[in-house]
Amino acid sequence: MISRSTIDTVFETARVEEVIGDFVQLKKSGSNFKGLSPFTDERSPSFMVSPVKQIWKDFSSGKGGNAVTFLMEHEHFTYPEAIKYLAKKYGIEIEEIAQTDEQKQLADARESLYLINEYATGYFHNNLLKTEPGKAIGLSYFKERGFTQQTIEKFKLGYSLEGWSAFTDQAIKKGYKLEFLEQTGLSIVKQEKQFDRFKGRVMFPILSMSGRTLGFGGRILTNDKKAAKYLNSPESDVYHKSKVLYGIYNAKQRIAKEDNCYLVEGYTDVIQFAQRGISNVVSSSGTALTPEQIRLVNRLTQNITVLFDGDAAGLRASIRGVDLILEQGMNVKICTFPEGEDPDSFAKNNTLDVLQSYLSENAKDFISFKASLLAKEAVNDPVKKADTIRDMVVSISKIPDHIKREVYIKECARIMDISEQVLFNTLAQLLQKEAKAVSKKAAPTQQAFNVITPKSQPTKKIDELFELERKIIEILLLYGALKEDFEDLILEANDNGEISFKPEISSSTVFEKIYLDLQDDEIEFTNETFKSLYTEIITQFNQGKDFQVDTFINELETEKASLVSDILMDDERHALHDWERMEIYVKAKDSGVSQIVSETILNLRRFLITLKIKDLVSSETENGSYKDRSVLETVKDYNTLHSILSEKLRRVV
Repeated sequence: MISRSTIDTVFETARVEEVIGDFVQLKKSGSNFKGLSPFTDERSPSFMVSPVKQIWKDFSSGKGGNAVTFLMEHEHFTYPEAIKYLAKKYGIEIEEIAQTDEQKQLADARESLYLINEYATGYFHNNLLKTEPGKAIGLSYFKERGFTQQTIEKFKLGYSLEGWSAFTDQAIKKGYKLEFLEQTGLSIVKQEKQFDRFKGRVMFPILSMSGRTLGFGGRILTNDKKAAKYLNSPESDVYHKSKVLYGIYNAKQRIAKEDNCYLVEGYTDVIQFAQRGISNVVSSSGTALTPEQIRLVNRLTQNITVLFDGDAAGLRASIRGVDLILEQGMNVKICTFPEGEDPDSFAKNNTLDVLQSYLSENAKDFISFKASLLAKEAVNDPVKKADTIRDMVVSISKIPDHIKREVYIKECARIMDISEQVLFNTLAQLLQKEAKAVSKKAAPTQQAFNVITPKSQPTKKIDELFELERKIIEILLLYGALKEDFEDLILEANDNGEISFKPEISSSTVFEKIYLDLQDDEIEFTNETFKSLYTEIITQFNQGKDFQVDTFINELETEKASLVSDILMDDERHALHDWERMEIYVKAKDSGVSQIVSETILNLRRFLITLKIKDLVSSETENGSYKDRSVLETVKDYNTLHSILSEKLRRVV
């Protein structure tokens, strides 16, 4: 168990914008940062980070919280895992309190898989550097590839010994359970026997964006034709091939900084580029590119440069992945290397300056590249040329942005020497066909001319009391310590017994104003969570503590912390729309705090009076008349009070 002092140090040190910036490309937006949601598939930013409050809010999914809750949501960390990740990131030494046997048993199966993968990473890496077979076979192979000691350490490269069950036996001896070894795919179990999946292979750990080992890739070094050259871990609860990119952990910061990601095919391509000095490189690890992998990059940048081998064989099949990238609304460039070269060999045999110049000069826009590639196949063949043009228009149809589509259509018309109108017509046909296919898929059983009367949906009633209590919590969080002049209403009656309010100006802090008004009216929160938060906030203020929102959130349990983040970030929605760019200026939140406080309290009083009147009328009337005439007078007084408050509210507003 992690000590309280360590947790406090982590919260004091960690910056939410830095933590989230490792996973999401953030752009400055006033005093905040905004970016694409890492939880939903979107193309317009709905994700907001507040460095001042040290919280975040994802308006598309409704999630929010602090740096720890982000890691728990995004990386599926437990609370201790998130704290340990932040401690490692900021170089904080972790002080742990001994766990009981019962606490140790609470570790779930998912965490066991992570722990085994972490152990395996260290085990294989140690084999490579410390054992004779590892040095003679594995290390020699990496040295032949030109990898330095620093690179080997950075990518945690390793070697799996040749023995049938060397790793499995050692892991079991260390206390890891065979069932979890099997689930990770590191061990294969057949009846009473178990053996290593990756025996005799050099090992490439596959890390998540946060740096946890998800699985492995292993390359065989013998000429065994029956064995696959590369072998990956099978799917597990922590490793999903379609959602992982090799090298993303080491590349993420550079991708965001360079605003570009190089996409290659193999492990060694990534490593060689990084060693040469170009770190913003990832690989799909030999599997077909998937939308999930593209969206992983899209969190960091909207620009992808796909690097292909010089060998043209299979290039046309590989380029199909470009359409998937276009569908995600990303910008694509393509670069091929000279014949006989691949990203690995070219980076190894050239200096950084030569490599950078080559990439800069030879990276072509996808439409230009596709035109040059396909045009070679269509020389002096009108039918093939027509097919080539149609192929290019199909790619353009995948682009969601209308302006980009039009620009590319015009470029295609220029390159292929064909009428723009013909291409626009072809594009329209493709889009119409796709729309029909989507519509048909969405409603396959619907018959033509079938009129279906939609069921009337009940109007969702706003819970006014909930909103008012929520507003009070928001005011306390944002302005609790602020000192303001308030116009108080002093109740008085004239000689005729008529009730009225006399205004009186007083100066106090916001929290004192709210606390005393609610206490005078004997008002209690009806929502238990709000009631608890109100008590905690007022207690801190009454004790004379320097109330800091970020510190307060960090001390709350996860559910409350998320709710507080929602409340604080809800008024940041307008920043996502960049109203000022359109010369629409939003009024500052703190312009007129006393007015907001007074209005909220008056509304709460009026609402509670309304409830009281309804309660009296329903309980004290019989056949339309009052059982007790004194109750009638009370109702009249409440109605008068309600009218005065309404009048006062109109004046405040």
